[in-house]
Amino acid sequence: MFREMRRNRQILPQEIVDAVLRRGTSGVLALSGDDGYPYAVPISYVYDGKAIYFHCARAGHKLDAIRRCGKASFCVVDQDEIVPEEFTTYFRSVLAFGRMHEVTEDAEKHQAMEALCEKYAPNETKDSRDKAIEREWAPLCVLRSDIDHITGKRCH
Repeated sequence: MFREMRRNRQILPQEIVDAVLRRGTSGVLALSGDDGYPYAVPISYVYDGKAIYFHCARAGHKLDAIRRCGKASFCVVDQDEIVPEEFTTYFRSVLAFGRMHEVTEDAEKHQAMEALCEKYAPNETKDSRDKAIEREWAPLCVLRSDIDHITGKRCH
């Protein structure tokens, strides 16, 4: 169902793929948007080793697209170095294909938000992070991408 990478010498091993997803701070989520146009949006995320979590508002283009078609791809670029003398770039990236779901269970939603807060505000206290989650809880939507296929590629 998913294509094999043509240049298989550029494939990243799974442990590097996981490391890229864990240290990345943002990626591009691609969905099937309005009128069949692709909709790709930069977004922050957290990866738990099995799924990728995002947060968003309870209404908008992302949710409309997901409700129409849950299939998505998510790309994180870990390295992008221009090498003019070689007419190329050295890069390292990960591409995950999955199915998007709105998280409806409070425990999973809270766990995802805790992980996001720990990732993006690591110096804040747990109490401070919990207060931020509580303050934003009502208008908050959490999305989960269950990964069907993941691949990483590099050129260096």
